[in-house]
Order: sequence, then structure tokens, then C-alpha cells
Amino acid sequence: MTNTDHSPADQTDQASPAKPLFFSAFLQNTVSHLQHGAWTLPEAEQTRMNELDLWVDLARTLEAGGFDMMFFADMTGLVHDYAGGIEKFVASGLHIPCNDPMVLVSAMAAATQRLGLAFTSSILQLHPFEFARKISTLDHATRGRIGWNVVTGMSDNASRNFGLEELVAHDERYEWAEEYMEVVYKLWQGSWDDEALLLDKSAGTVADPRHVHRIDHKGPRYSVQGPHLVSPSPQRVPFLFQAGASARGRDFAAKHAEVVFLLAPTPEIAGRDAADIRRRAEACGRDPQGIKILQGLTFVVGDTHEAAVAEAARLDETLDDSAYVAFAGGIMGVDLGFADLDQPISDLRQRGTESVVGWLKQAIPDREPTVRDIARIHRSAGRIVGTPEEIADAIQVWADAGIDGVNIINYTLPGSYQQFIDSVMPELRRRGLAAEPAEAEPTTFRARFTGSDRPDERHPAHAYLNSFNNSEVEQA
Repeated sequence: MTNTDHSPADQTDQASPAKPLFFSAFLQNTVSHLQHGAWTLPEAEQTRMNELDLWVDLARTLEAGGFDMMFFADMTGLVHDYAGGIEKFVASGLHIPCNDPMVLVSAMAAATQRLGLAFTSSILQLHPFEFARKISTLDHATRGRIGWNVVTGMSDNASRNFGLEELVAHDERYEWAEEYMEVVYKLWQGSWDDEALLLDKSAGTVADPRHVHRIDHKGPRYSVQGPHLVSPSPQRVPFLFQAGASARGRDFAAKHAEVVFLLAPTPEIAGRDAADIRRRAEACGRDPQGIKILQGLTFVVGDTHEAAVAEAARLDETLDDSAYVAFAGGIMGVDLGFADLDQPISDLRQRGTESVVGWLKQAIPDREPTVRDIARIHRSAGRIVGTPEEIADAIQVWADAGIDGVNIINYTLPGSYQQFIDSVMPELRRRGLAAEPAEAEPTTFRARFTGSDRPDERHPAHAYLNSFNNSEVEQA
């Protein structure tokens, strides 16, 4: 838990000049996303996850409140077993039930004008030709407000749901992802030239065949002839997100992502991670400042510091330690369901626990960490407790460390976001840390963050723009 006990006035006087940050609502169309157990609070409306009105109303609230985007995580399988089975995940709602966020986007777009709409889709779940077509359709329907979080998969269960025997090896998944990106870039950027679509009624010509091309991709996993069936959308390429934490994952993010999500435990580590990603981006030939870094944070707000601490204690009473352990173990690839929650972590001898043991001992140096501490660390990581002024102080520290925005994790829907909008946003605006709600004409998602509708010239997607326009003319 991060508490701010200093004087807000003193902190503000010493802070460096503020820059407006980007604000994202971190969501999943499920009952229990990251704060496991908070759905049982009386005010929590996550149990309405199947109702479209919940998400449409939230989109309107976020846009009116000055948020830049809604970002939807997703799962295509359970992360692991717990105590040998799936019972804990099902009973606690650990990402099950979980609906497809892509299906929600059109409805939320119809209810908003400026809000960016990003969702997660794994290279496992859709063939790149079909995925590219869906993205382009959505980008047209939203006037360019679509973002894609690229993921490679993380569980055997998800892999088996799509016909594989087990999760593909880590680095091989990223090689797979590289080809996936190549295919969709060719479709989005190369299949249609900018001048292809005519819609000329007098000539009776929809598109110029000289400017629509097959891509004829042949690779290790995919053979795609093309052409792309959708004309160029406002962004052509969706605004690209990634959250790779491994060295290989960071290389992939540095090459392709335009926004990278962090869940760093401290501002210092966030700054170090941001600098590392930008160094990797520069090594790939990209503009290192072209990547925006968003840190995941959770907020507990009170009119006084004591009220905020009391509210944090109330929230903690609802949180389910065993659910956190189940999910954390799944991320580690380890079934922790046979361990007692108060068992010393060093007693664990399961493959995959070594790094966690070391991490917990660093975080809790004064005693022997237990399995329960995995839950305690996870549920308090990135949590800021305090008054609006104290929270603004803390956000300034994160901003000074090098982040460009905040990916806000909720306890309750819609309450966590409504409270942040009502109580914290005015203080952030007063300090220059948040922009006023947009009153200008709507822009594309990418332009909101970068000033340009299309990927810049140093992004790998740019190399495919109109890349087939010198090939033999083909009749589409």
C-alpha cells in the first residue's frame, strides 16, 4: 500500500513542471478482473457484466470525465489449475465467465465521439486474414478509434482450446507473432493504395483495380493470398499496445508497440523499465519517444487521509487471498493450491517458484515470506491511498519517473472511475497533470496520442504502405 503522509502543498511546490498525462480505464468483461473479491461489495456492478448498458454507460462516463481510452484485457483460457482442478477459478469467477470485448466495441463507439477503444486479441484466436478484416471494419465504424493489444498467449488451457497440445515455447510464440504482424501489416498497408477507392457513380467504378493488390504471403505458419477485403480505414493500422515483460517480449514491444503497459512496483522501477524499452526501440530504428508508457495503478480516495485508510481496510476485507494466489500461481505456471497460505514460501519446491521466492524475500526482508504474501503483494502493488491532493502528489512522482499516463485498475464498476473523475481529476487538472475534457473535433486514437493518424515512418508497419503498387496489376 502506498500512503502519502507528506504535506501536499510542500510536494506541489517542489514538483517539476507538470505535463498532461493520458488516462486509461483498465477493464475486462468479467466479474473478477484483478481485484479478486471486490465484486462482492454492495456497490459493485461487475455482476452486470452481461448487460450492454453497463459498458455503454461507462464509456459515456469516461469520455465526459476526460479519460482518453478504455482498455479491455481478455483471456482465451484459464491460466492454470489450482489444487489440481478448475473449481477455484470457477467458484471465485477468476476470469470465468469472460466475454469477448471485441463484440462490445461498436456499441460503445456509437455512444461516444472521442474515446479510444482498445482490446486484447491473441495470435491464437483468429487467423490474421479474418482478424485484419474485423479490425478494419471496426476502425471504419469508429472513425479510427480502435486499438489492439497484441498478446502471444500464456496458458496450456488457452492453447488446447485452439487445437494445440500445449503452450508453444516462449520465444517461438514471439516468432509466430512476428509473422502474424507481417501478414496484417501487408493487408492493412499494402493491399490497397491510398488512391484505390473511387466510389465514382458517374463512371460506375467502386475502386481502381490497378491499386488493389494481392499480398501472396507464404511463411512458416500462414499462406495468405489477399487482397484485403476492406478499403483503407482512418488509421489503416490499429493503434498498437503491448505489455511484454521478458527480454524477448520487450524486444517485440519496442519494435511494434506504440503504447507499452507497465505494472512496476515503484516509480523508480517504472522509470528504469521505460528507459529500457526506449533503448530497445532506438536499437530497432524507431523514435524512442514515439512509445508512450502507461503504468497500472489503483486508487483509494478519501476526504481525509484517515478516511482513505479506513476505506482501504474495508476493501481489503472483501479481497480473497486464495484467489490472488491461484491467479498468481497460474501466471507463474505453478499450481499453488496444495500449499497452505501461511506456509513459508521457501518451502515450495515447485518448478517456476525460484524467482518468486527471491522477489518476495526482497520485498519482505525482515521475516520469512509466506504463500499468503504473494496475495498481499499483488493486491497492494501500485495502490495509492489518500486524499485527492495526496494522490495527485503521488501521480506527479510517477510522471517525473518517466511514464506518460496511468492505466487505472478498478475495484468496482462504475464507482472506482466515477470517484476518480469527481474527486481526483479536478486536482490533476489544477496542477496540469490532466487535460481538460476534449472540446475539439474528434480525432483518431493514434492522433490523440501521437498527432498522426498513421504509424510514423520509423515504425515497421510503414515499410508495407503501398508496398505492392509496383506489382503486376491484378483484378480484385
